[in-house]
Amino acid sequence: MTAGRVFDVVLMVLGYLAIQTLVVVAHEHVHSVTAWLLGYMPTPFTVVWGNPLTIRGWDEGVPYDLLFPAPGHPAEAAIGAMPLLMHAILVSAGLAILVRCPAPRHGRGLLLLYWLVVVNLGELLSYVVMRPFIPTGDTGRFAEGLDISPWFLFVGGLLFLAVALWVLSRRVTPMLGLYVGGDGAGRLAVIVATAFVMFLWMSGLRMMALFPDPLWKNGLLGIVGFTGWILMHWRGPVPAGRRVVRPGE
Repeated sequence: MTAGRVFDVVLMVLGYLAIQTLVVVAHEHVHSVTAWLLGYMPTPFTVVWGNPLTIRGWDEGVPYDLLFPAPGHPAEAAIGAMPLLMHAILVSAGLAILVRCPAPRHGRGLLLLYWLVVVNLGELLSYVVMRPFIPTGDTGRFAEGLDISPWFLFVGGLLFLAVALWVLSRRVTPMLGLYVGGDGAGRLAVIVATAFVMFLWMSGLRMMALFPDPLWKNGLLGIVGFTGWILMHWRGPVPAGRRVVRPGE
């Protein structure tokens, strides 16, 4: 293994861990900051910090049930769903950049951006697909605040995820896969890592950890997604003329 390849692996691992931590911290603080800006909290620093690696123990520290004892408060919807909007914006902007900027000499920067998109997609899959009807979750707070059926956000979220996953699969993954190993082990490593992060680590395993709560079964969807993503991209096409050139080559 060359020094350049070792650097790529280390960059991928450390970059992913940093991005995951930043996204989780941002998610919780968007809740608390929104509540503060709307005048429902005296400070934006109410977040209960958890483990940034296992993504457990985190809470925004907003007492929804005390602030909104009955449905129909739009502020509750805004506080609950604002992080989901943040994830959707980051996914959309990230995919737009990745699709429009396939510059070979920016491969490492694009790889970090790729993981930012993957982590945010994992968060959306966790909330929209794995737990869309939990009253105390972000989607539940949105529905209760607007006093509407959670099916509206569920269907809308599924449509967004379908488009985003299609773009990631068909327009982005082949080019970035080349950067970490072409058609060999490096490319497969990216495929497997992407599937694991999106469908298991950020979503499915978090739900299965709720066992014996019946909701743990929702996490099994992650196994389906994980397997399907790998099978879809095991022998994915490689766009012509997009070989990434590492510095020094």
